[in-house]
Amino acid sequence: MADAGVHRWIKTPCGRAKYAELAQRPGALARLRLLWFVLIAALRDWPLPNPDHSGDHSGSSTP
Repeated sequence: MADAGVHRWIKTPCGRAKYAELAQRPGALARLRLLWFVLIAALRDWPLPNPDHSGDHSGSSTP
């Protein structure tokens, strides 16, 4: 599923909804718009915590 990879970069619910909307549009210009959106959204969401990860570090070597 390609959306799971994109959701790693786009972290807000509104951004994910906009991505789903733009991904459904056909055409070359629509693809260019989608790439532009992903780039800008990833830069804006970069400092935000990923809501898909619970913060549990069970794989960590520290107690």
